[in-house]
Amino acid sequence: MTKSVTIQPIATTLSPQAEEGQAIRLGGSLVYASRFAAIVRDDGKVIERYPFGVREAMQTLAPLGNEAERQWTNLAKQHAPLQLGERTIRLDQPQIMGILNVTPDSFSDGGDFDEDDKGRAHAAAMVEAGASIIDIGGESTRPGAAPVWEGDEKDRVLPAIQYCAGMGAAISLDTRRASVLEAGLAAGAHMANDVSAMRYDQRMAEVVAQSGCPVALMHAPGEGDDLHEGGAYTDVVSEVFEFLRLAREKAIVSGIAENRIVLDPGIGFGKSLSDNLALLNALPLFHSLGSPLLVGASRKRMIGALSNEEEADRRLGGSIAIATLAMNAGAHIVRVHDVFETVQARNVWRGLRDAALTDFSGVPV
Repeated sequence: MTKSVTIQPIATTLSPQAEEGQAIRLGGSLVYASRFAAIVRDDGKVIERYPFGVREAMQTLAPLGNEAERQWTNLAKQHAPLQLGERTIRLDQPQIMGILNVTPDSFSDGGDFDEDDKGRAHAAAMVEAGASIIDIGGESTRPGAAPVWEGDEKDRVLPAIQYCAGMGAAISLDTRRASVLEAGLAAGAHMANDVSAMRYDQRMAEVVAQSGCPVALMHAPGEGDDLHEGGAYTDVVSEVFEFLRLAREKAIVSGIAENRIVLDPGIGFGKSLSDNLALLNALPLFHSLGSPLLVGASRKRMIGALSNEEEADRRLGGSIAIATLAMNAGAHIVRVHDVFETVQARNVWRGLRDAALTDFSGVPV
């Protein structure tokens, strides 16, 4: 029998002064949490749940051991900026990562940008619209997609990396192959985005560690070509949490600096609609892992399932709704197709947050 504990924020507030200072800033974001639950599991089953506020935190957590106290510390951890080439990506507000698929078969925009001129124009438009990072992918990871030979993947992504580097963009390379990452970094990429959490290619951790580039580690149940295989969960939230905890620890043991690791719960990868909804509603929990959070649910199948099976190019409203939920959970990076609209939503969201932080009308004088 194995026991585990997780510390989950269960209530947020617009500003710490609204709770007379009894709130913590989640992951250095603009989101403040005031109520929490310490959840104890035995073999994956919840056996105890202890709700508490900031004042009772130490009293509640001390009997639960070092892991509970470590997670509490992580919840309030302020993350250093990501240095991507000459660009410094601060993580004290949500940053927008624009998707550039240079593939013929991606679920949403396959074939739209695999020609250099079209891809270059789209990348430039995303940068102009306010994308902090351009995420370039040369392999579709939609359910049922065939794996791509690494030579073909390089042929797709390297020209895109070069023209994005030429416009001064911060570049993330969405690949699970070490040789593709090596070539991409040499061509001007700055960050790895590995949807297999470095399990697909055993050399990936070595390449990331030696290069010193940041890496995003994503949850997916499949270890081989099919990332969606094996998506059966007893408790999807706790299982994804544990997966990311172990992936993070393995990366650190492999020599990857802790401040260069980003975690992604993998919305849509080997997960049912109910699984995805549970993970999205539990996003604040993942701050207790101690790394910045990346959320990518743009145009995904779950939006269609909740909106009359709309096609991928008609899922903007749902994508914005999920992006806003992610921001309300303190997500540091939101990966999207529709950059202009999401940046506008982020800017309005940021304005509302700033106004709440400077509003002291509810504080007694």
